[in-house]
Amino acid sequence: MTLSVITIPCLEDNYAFILRCSETSTTAVVDVPDAAPILAALKEREWGLDYILLTHHHFDHIDGVPDLQTATGAQVIGASADEHRLPPLDHAVKDGDIFEIGASSMDVIDVSGHTIGHIAFWFQDEHKVFSADSLMALGCGRIFEGTQPMMWETMQKFIAMPADTMVYSGHEYTASNAKFALTIEPDNADLIQRAADIEKMRVAGEFTVPSSIGLEMATNPFLRAGMNVVKNAIGMHNAQDEAVFAEIRTLKDNF
Repeated sequence: MTLSVITIPCLEDNYAFILRCSETSTTAVVDVPDAAPILAALKEREWGLDYILLTHHHFDHIDGVPDLQTATGAQVIGASADEHRLPPLDHAVKDGDIFEIGASSMDVIDVSGHTIGHIAFWFQDEHKVFSADSLMALGCGRIFEGTQPMMWETMQKFIAMPADTMVYSGHEYTASNAKFALTIEPDNADLIQRAADIEKMRVAGEFTVPSSIGLEMATNPFLRAGMNVVKNAIGMHNAQDEAVFAEIRTLKDNF
């Protein structure tokens, strides 16, 4: 693997991610909640910045872009469907596009639901996906602009990824997500263990992001909505997968 990742905490509970190609020294950042901590991390390492990758238009993912771009001259990449409400883009991309970040190929995936036009960046050869507020550690983003069927369709894209794919989501929400997940599957041994691990990590000041697709499939109720064990747990034994997902999302909204 040639792509290293540095996690940058921003604002109260956001994450930005600096990506660095070891072969070419190409450097990118995924989302810019605030320019200052990203610039500090770059300065500490004496790195420039080539690309700014934007997942969606919410302020806590883009507010630092003007200052960061002014300081570094980095090119901005974002969704063409979201272009009207993103900072000015140098490269407007869409679902199915492939973009090179140094020696690594990045697949652009539409993951609408949380917002319309939300995209994720999947580095298949690197076993990494940057999902922001679509798939999250032990959760998924609240549906502000899309629909529940749309978000369930998005979840299918993550379910189809290899189990060893590491998921870099946009917030440190994992502890609260674990509390909710346990209300759905209180007897899930993998989930019980993960919740205990998360508590220890947070006490130690450690990040709970990234996680793996395999771990999410074992513990995340939003990916497990199609499984009989989850359907039975919430009394929807014969329901369609999409309906089960919608019920879980509604329960989380009111949790």
